[in-house]
Amino acid sequence: MYSSDYVWAKVLNYLEEQLTSTVISAWFDDAQVVELTEEKLVLYSPSQLRRETISRRYASYIQDALKEIFDSSAKLEVMGDRELETLKEKDKIATSMDFNPQFSFDNFVVGPSNRFAHGAAMAVTNHPGQVYNPLFIYGPPGIGKTHLLYAIANGIRKTNPNINIVYIKGDQFTNELIAAIGSGKNIEFRSKYREADLFLIDDIQFIAGKDSTQEEFFHTFNALYEEHKQIVMTSDRKPSDMLTLEDRLRTRFEWGLLASIEAPDYETRMAIIKKKAASLGLNLGDDVCDYIAVNVTNNVRQIEGTVKKIMAYRDLNNMPLDLPNVSRAITDMFKSEGNALPTANLIISQVCKFYSIDETVLRGTLRNKGTAEARQVAIYLIRKLTNLSTPEIGKELGKDHTSVLYSINKVEKALQSSDTSLQNHIRDITANINSCL
Repeated sequence: MYSSDYVWAKVLNYLEEQLTSTVISAWFDDAQVVELTEEKLVLYSPSQLRRETISRRYASYIQDALKEIFDSSAKLEVMGDRELETLKEKDKIATSMDFNPQFSFDNFVVGPSNRFAHGAAMAVTNHPGQVYNPLFIYGPPGIGKTHLLYAIANGIRKTNPNINIVYIKGDQFTNELIAAIGSGKNIEFRSKYREADLFLIDDIQFIAGKDSTQEEFFHTFNALYEEHKQIVMTSDRKPSDMLTLEDRLRTRFEWGLLASIEAPDYETRMAIIKKKAASLGLNLGDDVCDYIAVNVTNNVRQIEGTVKKIMAYRDLNNMPLDLPNVSRAITDMFKSEGNALPTANLIISQVCKFYSIDETVLRGTLRNKGTAEARQVAIYLIRKLTNLSTPEIGKELGKDHTSVLYSINKVEKALQSSDTSLQNHIRDITANINSCL
């Protein structure tokens, strides 16, 4: 779920590479996104000449950017003052974000591993800004943290349809801040977040180690907290385990309530399997549910994915859902505990998230301090965490054997010295990588 500001900033960066900064300044300087859905991107510009030029010359570039960056087939619409006023009158511009209604408390299977977090989320929904503020939910990926986040949003909106809900992921918060600084829209950026009634931030761990982002988030947090606005955060680890998180943020995250979620136990896995199967119209026997619950243990997301695969296998092969057929259908989804190694692509993506740079930049030839460190850390971690040889690592990042060895040696020397900053960066990035396995 990306905000319109984030999407438009990414599109403009793409256009600048395809066209020129002069073209961007000349034709897109006053363009604003007024609506963004899966079907369309609606831009507003007060200038008729600019609207006509954008529609005639650059619509295909914008749609190519959406397809390339977000795999979106959204079509471009450009409107002026009259169309914008009509749109406002018909109340078609969303004033707050929409959340999938399937992510509700009714659809959340409660068990020993998540009962505390579920109860805290319910309390926040019933009394936003009054209890457990902030609420900090943490645990490994795929076990229901985002489900609870959305359930809070949907629950509060039922009693207050006009509430201003703002949702963002940690890495997107950083990217939007960078875009706002680059475009001189700091005030708009701050207003967007500091005027929220309910502020939801997923994967907050990604702001750790980013000085400017932490500074901005510190002031946003304070502004919302002082106004008794509800703040809910999720993370793959508790605040004390975020080594590069500023102390002043760490203490604020712990002001309210820390609620952990763990991997579901057997009984909870059985309940999840049966509930998901029923929602998909599948009739699974107890022996089949038991087989899935015993063998698929990592997280809720994997369990639900397994049930969906069984449905697809049945539809494509017209097979009965007995145990032999189901076991053949889902054998490849089992993962031996402790044997999973990260891929080079996963490591590179997590390094890029941490340093807030695009993968194309990391894989390219740009040489500045921030990019060089990120590239060297990526090479070091690929060598450390995978079985790839140095020539194979070089192919991943477009470097020769000598450059790979240089990067590895440089990081190793820094780690052996008193460079605690780099040590903490690598620990946090490694934790991010491990949480994705």
